[in-house]
Amino acid sequence: QGQLVESGGGLVQAGGSLRLSCAASDRTFSRYSLGWFRQAPGKERELVVAISRSGVSTYYADSVKGRFTISRDNAKNTVYLQMNSLKPEDTAVYYCAATPALSTFATMPTTREYEYWGQGTQVTVSS
Repeated sequence: QGQLVESGGGLVQAGGSLRLSCAASDRTFSRYSLGWFRQAPGKERELVVAISRSGVSTYYADSVKGRFTISRDNAKNTVYLQMNSLKPEDTAVYYCAATPALSTFATMPTTREYEYWGQGTQVTVSS
């Protein structure tokens, strides 16, 4: 079965930047909508941003709009999350996820829409 592997997490100072990557082994990567989710200690897993199969449509959580950017490179079977102006409240384990559904984002995608998940990568933002 396909596999998603995140990388790029780490410790960064507030105001700094990180770029997360999620590489997929699935040859049909381009057929999947992708999302980044995060889960902070004591909190539920929440959407950060989702991207459509084509990469044209995106849905950003209000908390990251203007700071985070998602992109995908279907030729490399990889999705990225560029995180700028990081805040301590961004501290969480970040997960990438994939689903063959979700062609549009009229509503906020939820964890239940995503069938495949990576193992997560820790992002810690110091104040």
